[in-house]
Amino acid sequence: MPVVTIPVLVVAGFLGAGKTTLLNHLLRTGSTRVGVVVNDFGKVNVDALSVAAQVDSMVSMGNGCLCCLVDVSDLDALLDKLTAADEETGEAPVDVVVIEASGLAEPPAMARLVAASENPRVEYGGLVEVVDAAEFDATRERHPQLDKHLRYADLVLLNKVDRVDAPERDRLLALVRDLADGVPVVPTEQGRVDPDLLFDPVHRPEPRFKQLSFEDLVAAETPHEEHIHAGYESVEFTESRAMNPLRFMAFLSDRPAGLYRVKGFVHFGVPGFEQRYTLHTVGAHLRVEVDEWPWDQEPSTTLVMIGAGLDTAAIRQALEAAVEPDPEQVDPLEMASVTRYLRMG
Repeated sequence: MPVVTIPVLVVAGFLGAGKTTLLNHLLRTGSTRVGVVVNDFGKVNVDALSVAAQVDSMVSMGNGCLCCLVDVSDLDALLDKLTAADEETGEAPVDVVVIEASGLAEPPAMARLVAASENPRVEYGGLVEVVDAAEFDATRERHPQLDKHLRYADLVLLNKVDRVDAPERDRLLALVRDLADGVPVVPTEQGRVDPDLLFDPVHRPEPRFKQLSFEDLVAAETPHEEHIHAGYESVEFTESRAMNPLRFMAFLSDRPAGLYRVKGFVHFGVPGFEQRYTLHTVGAHLRVEVDEWPWDQEPSTTLVMIGAGLDTAAIRQALEAAVEPDPEQVDPLEMASVTRYLRMG
């Protein structure tokens, strides 16, 4: 069975973009246990104080910038603290870790630190760049590096779209998508984004008796956001025939604009490689695991693709073109294009 790992999500953005608002939304949505690393400048970590009452586990870093760490083992120590399994149950205390970067942090450097982590319990969960729609032009003028940050992100949240009128919203959405160069861009209000877009939520039955939560206290005053998922879409693909390894991996390497996550099982059927290949991508980051097909399950490819502004027809057409009618004739060496991404250990 594949090893269960904990995704580590980096949330970046310049000061005032809405990172902490997004974090607080994730903390009060659903039953997924969120561990938090709040990275801020100054002796008093305001962000940490604002979320401390709602989080299961927290590591706060005042007077320092996580992206400036030289040795990745320093970050591993923080992740170890958040993800260490209980000695009796063997269960980790959190389901996902969110690193909220300082507004002055360099997002690509932080993402590289997480991706290079040697902690076997964690995996890179993506770099989310939050930008303020109402202040976008002014922020871009003050911080020209914002254009680069957009292109390095795995997902861009155009936040505070409720603070601009419809024509301005459309202009900004088109501009940010152009600057992001294929990176999915999702418009949001008050940091409200469906956790399904960022990670796989863990649903647990609620206890019969529980402590009154922040969500309970504000439920009467805050209307439920019925259309929280409107900014993104998903595409499902199921195929009983085998996939050609080279053509399938070419699809992932040159993935359609706006595609953020791909997850599911792939059937290649190449002699010697008939196992089940579990696939998970976040942006350009790809992870593959291999195990045997369950005895009661016929080998097939089942994928769920999530993103924004997706061309559904083009995606299905590209995947159909990757179907292999005669996998026994495929050179087994072509599977190296897949196995190079296998996670070891």
